[in-house]
Amino acid sequence: MFRGRIQRVALDVRVLRAPVQLATGLHTDQSAPPAPHLRPGRRHSSRPSSTMAQTVTPILSVLPTRGLVDEKFKVALENLPPRFPVTLHSLHQSEDKDYWEAFGYYVSDDRGRVTVSEDASLGGTYKGVEPMGLLWSMHPVPGSRTGLRLRKMDVQSPMVVLISAYKGHAFEGFREQPPLASALTERWYMAPGVQRIDIREGGVIGTIFIPPGPGPFPGVLDMWGGGGGLVEYRSALLASHGFVSLALDYLSPKVAVADDQSLVYFEKAFNIIQQHPQVIKDRVGICGLCLGASVTLNVAAYSESVSPRCCVCISGSHVLPAAKSLSYVINDGYKHMDKLLVDEQNRMVWRHAILPITTNPDEKLDMGRIKCPLLLVNGDDDQSKATVESAEDIAKMMRAAGNEHLLTTLNYHDAGHLIEPPYTPHFRASNFIIQHLQQKVLVLWGGKTKPHADAQEDSWQKILSFLREHLYPCPSSSIPQAKL
Repeated sequence: MFRGRIQRVALDVRVLRAPVQLATGLHTDQSAPPAPHLRPGRRHSSRPSSTMAQTVTPILSVLPTRGLVDEKFKVALENLPPRFPVTLHSLHQSEDKDYWEAFGYYVSDDRGRVTVSEDASLGGTYKGVEPMGLLWSMHPVPGSRTGLRLRKMDVQSPMVVLISAYKGHAFEGFREQPPLASALTERWYMAPGVQRIDIREGGVIGTIFIPPGPGPFPGVLDMWGGGGGLVEYRSALLASHGFVSLALDYLSPKVAVADDQSLVYFEKAFNIIQQHPQVIKDRVGICGLCLGASVTLNVAAYSESVSPRCCVCISGSHVLPAAKSLSYVINDGYKHMDKLLVDEQNRMVWRHAILPITTNPDEKLDMGRIKCPLLLVNGDDDQSKATVESAEDIAKMMRAAGNEHLLTTLNYHDAGHLIEPPYTPHFRASNFIIQHLQQKVLVLWGGKTKPHADAQEDSWQKILSFLREHLYPCPSSSIPQAKL
């Protein structure tokens, strides 16, 4: 739990309470303050069973009011009539000024309470007992632009979420009525005391995040995929869990890496974090997603100057030319353009580009060269890359080479390509910029919302455990904790 904050946001965390007259007509006191930023529409509600009017003041609490994005919160609503139907609704405005929402249908117990961590949602954007459903089931509000993806680019400010309770079971029209009660909660990627430092060194562009405390700490080089740009939020969260992390920009116009020879740029980045005075020099790993995972495997297998202690590869593949420049790898991918599919909703499906997995050793990385522990994290509904098939071939290659004992594979049923930190909303498809063409397309990532959310929560804990096991030289009891 956060106890203080380096930077305060403009919105104060507060609880809004509205006196409500509850009777057979479900009359609501119109003087109650409406929740901000909600969109208009209709609502449908159910009537409470009691016919006796009574004035109550519902109270909504969200605890902790400030926390890390991978930390569970507890949402509770009390002081309702018994067996009273309510909708709990979450709302967030992204940095792109788009609105995202989720909602669940509840009925208060005999004491007039709703506890989200214990009570089942009867419908809405999620069902069942789902303590974090108000986050992971978020989607753009009706009328939003198509192809949106929710990502936090400014990690020095929180993701602010407004949670409100409404009478009845509503699916829209949350602006047309005042809420029974509301509360704000802040979700942070950076724990208090984490340092953020821009890196512009030897042509390398990135951001280093350093945990609070004297150190030294293990390090992680963190790379995202083919979307390019500098993406910091996973690195900030890793630092909040005790790892010095370098978020690396390697695929944008600002970075002259595409024509760089082989692995030089990534070796430079690895050396930057390895030589940092707050880093334990022989305890540096690499984490990558999609293209970043393929680069991770390339470095681990072929670099002659750096040796990662362990590697985490999320939704990646080993099917690419070995030890080649990034531009060569990208251009090599054009050979498979005839295998790309477009579905009935004009979404691009890329997974077939590397199927069937080649048997030509010149067209894939030699996984027998891997000398460090390797964790693969995949979803079996990945529509962007054939990750499960790649993992099977990786295991086969490592088995033949005698190094399969270094491999751990996590395959998640009905999870898609974008396996992110816990409670990140699921995006089955979203807009994507092909960097070298500067062309926007709609890409099908795959996954089903609930299984994908479960995969994100489970895999994140296992990724942290894997990194702690192989990077921390001390017992787990002395590892810095994220809750402060």
